[in-house]
Amino acid sequence: MSNPAPDAKASRKSLATLFFCTAMPMGMWSVPLANVFNAHGRGHLVPWVFATTATAAFISPLFVGALADQKHSPVLLLRWLTAATSLALLLTCGSLAWGWSDAAVLICAQMLALVALPAWSVTSSIVFSQLHDAKMQFGPLRAWATGGWMVGCWTVSFVLRADASLVAGVTAAGLWLVVMSLTWRLPMIPPGEVVQHRTWKQILGLDALGLLIHRDHRVVFITAALYCIPLAAFYPYTSRQLHDLGVQNISAVISLGQTTEVLVMLVLSGVMARFRLKWVFLSGIAICVVRYSLNTIDTLASVMLGTFLHGFAYTLYFITTQIYLEERIDPKWRVRAQALLAMLMSGVGNLLGYLGGGWWFEACTKGITTNWRLFWWGETALTAAVCVFFAVAYRGRSRA
Repeated sequence: MSNPAPDAKASRKSLATLFFCTAMPMGMWSVPLANVFNAHGRGHLVPWVFATTATAAFISPLFVGALADQKHSPVLLLRWLTAATSLALLLTCGSLAWGWSDAAVLICAQMLALVALPAWSVTSSIVFSQLHDAKMQFGPLRAWATGGWMVGCWTVSFVLRADASLVAGVTAAGLWLVVMSLTWRLPMIPPGEVVQHRTWKQILGLDALGLLIHRDHRVVFITAALYCIPLAAFYPYTSRQLHDLGVQNISAVISLGQTTEVLVMLVLSGVMARFRLKWVFLSGIAICVVRYSLNTIDTLASVMLGTFLHGFAYTLYFITTQIYLEERIDPKWRVRAQALLAMLMSGVGNLLGYLGGGWWFEACTKGITTNWRLFWWGETALTAAVCVFFAVAYRGRSRA
């Protein structure tokens, strides 16, 4: 089944609003999460709560991606996912407020991850399906998502004063219902290729693994997974370092990283037109090496500068990857390709990053004092190794 005709496509305003409102509750919960759990005496669960997104990534994104490509409209799937995310987030907050056991809290967090994680890849695929020229149009639209994330962080810090409060989570749950309401403003996009009798491999989305046969696709996917290992340290441990440095409005300070995300996304199409993709990819990873090395200085100014560079480090690799997949992979695989990226990033990369980062953090902590210089030098070295791997392995197309 073909995509909707151009006159049936959603307006740029609707797509920007969808991105903005989807990212806002994500930022409101993800950024203060570590401090919220610490405030409720569950700080020891933080690595495991972040790891729930990794375990969910092995199940839900490919499964939901296969449904969107072969069975149901991605718009309808997003509607279901956002409603379920709202309920699961409320239950997770309740488990902390009501003093449930560690196991019960983790079960609630796992339920939340299963429904929240595929929502982002489905949202991205919906936006991509409505664009005529992804390279030129996606960056400015994706900047609205970063804006939503920033507004979510500012709301937590300056309006709700909830950097360590469950109020942040409850408010985010309400905003997920707003995202659900927005799906009625979108055209009911048909699946890319309706398959009536699907095999178990197709139902689970495992046929997407065939995309790894292509050398450059494989290197881009594997690098995304490897890059997420050190990148997973950014939110949980930068917030702790800022806390140790005496910062109060932590969520607002961390939103500095999203400031540069917006700037980079607005100029990304021009950058991709002037430089080979390989250099765009590499520059993002190299900037992350610089960003983490700044954290080793362990002063407020250096950590803030490193956080400011986050937008370059994230956007130049991961947003470029999304555009790469949209342009170089068959459209009927659109959602599954984005889902495979989510699985490798949030599953393989983040699982190793959150659990490994948790172990490394404990190794660098004596009593209540953390050796932040040692911690971030370890993350810096790991990021540098990923940069070298990509430089050697990726070939790409020559500009000629």
